[in-house]
Amino acid sequence: MTLEITAFGCEPDEDVLYRELAPHFGVLPTITAAAVSEANTDLAIGNRCISVGHKTRITNATLHALSRIGVQYISTRSIGYNHLDLEFAEQVGISVENVSYSPDSVADYTLLLMLMAIRNAPAMIRRTDVQDYRLDEVRGRELRDLVIGVVGTGRIGAAVLNRLRGFGCRTLAYDSRPNTSADYVSLDELLRFSDIVTLHIPLTAETHHLLNRQRLKKLRPSALVVNTGRGGLIDTEALIAALEDGRLGGAALDVVEGEEGIFYADHRGKAIDSEPLQRLQRLPNVLISPHTAYYTDRALSDTVENSLVNCLKFESRNQYA
Repeated sequence: MTLEITAFGCEPDEDVLYRELAPHFGVLPTITAAAVSEANTDLAIGNRCISVGHKTRITNATLHALSRIGVQYISTRSIGYNHLDLEFAEQVGISVENVSYSPDSVADYTLLLMLMAIRNAPAMIRRTDVQDYRLDEVRGRELRDLVIGVVGTGRIGAAVLNRLRGFGCRTLAYDSRPNTSADYVSLDELLRFSDIVTLHIPLTAETHHLLNRQRLKKLRPSALVVNTGRGGLIDTEALIAALEDGRLGGAALDVVEGEEGIFYADHRGKAIDSEPLQRLQRLPNVLISPHTAYYTDRALSDTVENSLVNCLKFESRNQYA
């Protein structure tokens, strides 16, 4: 029996993968580029399972509308859940599950950001673009001479730690549930002794603004913050203040607070409605990329395939419900 699902918010490359992979799993997908909303929930009529992207927040009103038409399961094509209210979804009878994909995509990119930051790569590239080939007045550093603090040691954090071993640097780790071979310390100790702090934890009510004003003050003045997790893990105003006052060495951010509606779109020649983002981009010791760490061929294929598998497993568990 063919399983019918609706896949919302599909980019062109996801569309191609759904059409390629779905027949192999006995799934017939309805595919739309539009993010799920109250206005288009009718696309899922007759389907108990849907797949959604992470780029647009799903309102409670939309969840309620999905429930009314019989949707019982959402597979979100992301690791994080911060774009929807899990408790409300449960209240209206909808189960939500994330997908797993290759942790190597984000882990590789995290190392890339670290290396670019400690070698002042953004400033160097900007200078050579205007044919200024002088050496930077600030020399680069080598990873083997630094202490790297990894906050969160799940699949991605563990993959980052594994890569760092090859550079010969000392690593510290913090996680509320230690689950890998690492030198675990308290969060305060990690912040005090790390030259680079990299974040790999989910965004929840408990982890929102984990790096707040008080914790940022614990960092060394030369320290760097790397974030490939979620923007809300850092208090952006406190981060900007520390950077502008010279109390922090720099930041490499693949995610920022308020990125929704800005990242993933072409804003050339347009004003960006985010004063914090503009301030960050003006700082010479800040590197920003548009939430792209996860975006590789393998990770995207894993995401679509595992979204299909999630829906099949749900139907298998509930076929007699």
